[in-house]
Amino acid sequence: MKIELNREIHTAKSTIGELLVDGELQCYTLEDPVREIDGVPVGQWKIAGDTAIPKGTYNVTITMSNRFKKLLPLLEGVPGFAGVRIHSGNTAADTEGCVLVGTVKDTDVVLHSRDAFEPLYEKIKAALYAGEKVELTIT
Repeated sequence: MKIELNREIHTAKSTIGELLVDGELQCYTLEDPVREIDGVPVGQWKIAGDTAIPKGTYNVTITMSNRFKKLLPLLEGVPGFAGVRIHSGNTAADTEGCVLVGTVKDTDVVLHSRDAFEPLYEKIKAALYAGEKVELTIT
């Protein structure tokens, strides 16, 4: 399964994007502000708890989240970050580098997050159960 996150709207508070699964629009995303500087190590531009992860391609698995106490999608191998997940939430206050999803987007917010998360989670879970590799590419 190929998941694409296309970052589209950048503000001082957040980054809004579109999430496509196998080329089809699935939902919208909200991340912390993008601070990445190409060619510069993460430690030089990252603000802990307030920075979007670097663009790139990441394997997605499902593991138990210590924070949320339930199974959630995890992005593996994110440089300079640990425990980056896809989960529900509405504003940048609900994320610390994770990708939030929603069915409605507005300035610095995604709404109906649980309505977006459940179908996405089921697709990821089904793909992994079928033995498929699940990758998320952020551009």
